[in-house]
Amino acid sequence: MTTAEALDRDDVQGVLVLPDRPNGLGVLVLTGSSGRVDAELAETFAQLGASALALRWWGGRGQPPGINEVPIETIVRGVDVLRARGCVRIAVHGTSFGALAALLAAIRDERIDVVIAVSPASVVWQNSGPGLDRSEWPPRSAFSWRGSPLPCVMFDPRKWPPAGTVSPRYRGLHEASLETFADDARAAAIPVELSHAEYIFVAGGDDALWPSDTATHALAERLRNVGRTATVVEHPGAGHSPVYPGQVPPPAPAERAWGGSQEADSALGTMAWKTIVERLGLA
Repeated sequence: MTTAEALDRDDVQGVLVLPDRPNGLGVLVLTGSSGRVDAELAETFAQLGASALALRWWGGRGQPPGINEVPIETIVRGVDVLRARGCVRIAVHGTSFGALAALLAAIRDERIDVVIAVSPASVVWQNSGPGLDRSEWPPRSAFSWRGSPLPCVMFDPRKWPPAGTVSPRYRGLHEASLETFADDARAAAIPVELSHAEYIFVAGGDDALWPSDTATHALAERLRNVGRTATVVEHPGAGHSPVYPGQVPPPAPAERAWGGSQEADSALGTMAWKTIVERLGLA
């Protein structure tokens, strides 16, 4: 049995799901640009004995309405909640932009023990949506720390998909921007090796939104360079949104393509979930 509690505080918003018999693990669940609060995934973790917080980390009251200079402190406060509920081990499960938030938080919060980065990027990107000023322009970093925007990579304006394109693939835009602004990409690279956390990376080779597969390899290489290893789960035919067992595949948004196929996305999700459960000791 589990108990769900809605959090609507000024500092923390989301859904906290607690098991009747907690095992000491706390899981913070971060979605990406959908802005969803994934209480269903938090419930799944709680059914396995973990205390899980599906965090609203942007788009809520007092928060940026887009992924625009989102304070990493928002993630840290989610960790505070789990620690206050007696969790002695913390994992952060982030998807897409939520994976970036998870990686950036782990570098700054030594209490994070495991990062599960699903369809991650290896650099901080520019904003997606408006900031607290309700404007998307001028472009700026997606994230901030201690009031300062983090170095980021801007989009090459020459590489946007043509206007009117149905379900455009933005992967090419991201790849071209990394080349055009190579110096910025080096400055915006996420130094995962600075965290002591264990890493699980999940990526599909047909990710149409951004190159999460090559990003995963870049992140894993940073760890190898300091004598550490990461767990990498990948499928060449999967897209941006792997599907865990029992999940209903989310509808692809009309404004962008995810890539992959139902079969490949489910295959990657099945492999990833098996790995996550085992590495978190929930099997």
